[in-house]
Amino acid sequence: MEKEIILAPSSTELQELFREAHLAKHKAYCPYSKFRVGAALLTTSGKIYSGCNIENASYALATCAERTAVVKAVSEGEKSFKKLAITSDVESGFTGPCGSCRQTLAEFGLDLDVYLVNTKNESKLYKLQEILPIAFTPSDLEKSRSNHDIM
Repeated sequence: MEKEIILAPSSTELQELFREAHLAKHKAYCPYSKFRVGAALLTTSGKIYSGCNIENASYALATCAERTAVVKAVSEGEKSFKKLAITSDVESGFTGPCGSCRQTLAEFGLDLDVYLVNTKNESKLYKLQEILPIAFTPSDLEKSRSNHDIM
């Protein structure tokens, strides 16, 4: 699934999305790992919600940048997303979303464009369904309810 590197954002919309992800990264609270991550989520209404990772001394309670952005968007009434940009301080390569974040994003649809953005503003583009190919989604629950009603 190796993707071609996109050398620069191709539109003003993407430039803004990448910029917001980079700005969010600088707000990260990561005193333990020192691994800063920023994310910016573009909704179908055209709004951008950004998020950073927030660590906790109880490591399991840390919150990823992607989930922070989703929570902010949903808490403002947004539930339809177009694009997500994720960036970190990794200089060689790209940082992708963890499994929990992929599953959280899948709740709102698998057709999301996910841009992994490096420190040089180069990116790789994936569809969420590519990086979470066998997702558990709300439609699975509907199938289960339908089967349960038959029995």
